[in-house]
Amino acid sequence: MCALASSCVYRINIQQGNFLDQAAVEQVKAGMTRSQVRYLLGTPMVADPFNHERWDYIYYLKKGRSRHVDSRRVTVYFDGDKVAKLDKPTAAEAAAQDASAAKIKNGRTY
Repeated sequence: MCALASSCVYRINIQQGNFLDQAAVEQVKAGMTRSQVRYLLGTPMVADPFNHERWDYIYYLKKGRSRHVDSRRVTVYFDGDKVAKLDKPTAAEAAAQDASAAKIKNGRTY
């Protein structure tokens, strides 16, 4: 009876962080200002208190009972007020993540 009751428990979707649209990430280029990056990607999820020259954008989605987790990470490095470097997923990784996110949103991944 206990096993039957536990299988009926509703599990909420857990979504945390900034949803990172790949088109917006691709627009971020070296030399852009902090305000331009904030306009494209939003406020960073994690602000490093020891290194003000780095912004981390993290996205995490776990849909209900699904064991699959969709997560993305983009790190922007600044030199002064300008973008110096950008760590982002490759085009192939981004396409795979988009396909995975679409499956999760449609409830097809378990």
